[in-house]
Amino acid sequence: MPVNAPAGADGLIVVDKPGGMTSHDVVARVRRLARTRRVGHGGTLDPMATGVLVIGVGRATRLLTYVIGAGKSYTATIRLGQSTVTDDAEGEVVGTADAAGVTEEAVRSAVLPLTGEIDQVPSAVSAIKIDGQRAYKRVRDGETVELAARRVTVLRFDVLGFRRGTIGGGAVVEVDVAVDCSSGTYIRALARDLGAALGVGGHLTALRRTAVGGFTLAEAATLPVLEERAPEVVNLTVDAAARRFFPERAASADEVKVLSHGGPLDPAGISGPYAVVDSTGRVIAIVSERDGRARAEIVLAPA
Repeated sequence: MPVNAPAGADGLIVVDKPGGMTSHDVVARVRRLARTRRVGHGGTLDPMATGVLVIGVGRATRLLTYVIGAGKSYTATIRLGQSTVTDDAEGEVVGTADAAGVTEEAVRSAVLPLTGEIDQVPSAVSAIKIDGQRAYKRVRDGETVELAARRVTVLRFDVLGFRRGTIGGGAVVEVDVAVDCSSGTYIRALARDLGAALGVGGHLTALRRTAVGGFTLAEAATLPVLEERAPEVVNLTVDAAARRFFPERAASADEVKVLSHGGPLDPAGISGPYAVVDSTGRVIAIVSERDGRARAEIVLAPA
């Protein structure tokens, strides 16, 4: 359950982003509501997309690097029979094909090679930088962009629905899907590659992020709800967020003093990053063990 924090508190907010807004738009809105400039987000959502966007306020912005790297879950709709320059509905249609012969069985077979560890070429209209400039900026300036494939993991790519339709007299197929994947996976690229595998082209027409790590739509607040709560917009304090995201290790008063000043602790044999907490449950730092010592990745508590 969300842990309500007082006005002005540092922490995380799980936002249900509406369509038509960029992630930066949401950050700007939260800055106004929380009355602080120190606000960031944990993983970009395209303007067309809706759903879970994790926002960090104050010291909690330091936790966002872990949020960005967490697995993601989505529901989406893919249109087969049309390709667009952006691989989603916001781009110009650049190719059409008759999808009347595409069967549900063929779709279910085609998603299988797109599941598991795959080498995915990101959409050309993406935020990936090429020689210091975003790929989408180069495409919009008329350049042809070729991005290198990246290894990603698609844990789940399930077909939930299959519908036939026509657009401009041409047959299309609408496929509803659910995807669980690693950070860095482009759902637009899955839509493009599914359409290519079936020989008719494809693009994304709807996308909703349902989870980021352990943060789900069940605890997400809409912007109108945050407006009503302002300035008490944080629903997970720094301590609650860190303790929920990481394994815990209790520290003595002496260890707290050392760690809060950036010093190392003896190892505890805990794999991966973990939270070190004091006797009151306050999170002192996020720590990882290397070279026989437990060293802080980030220090959250003031010295």
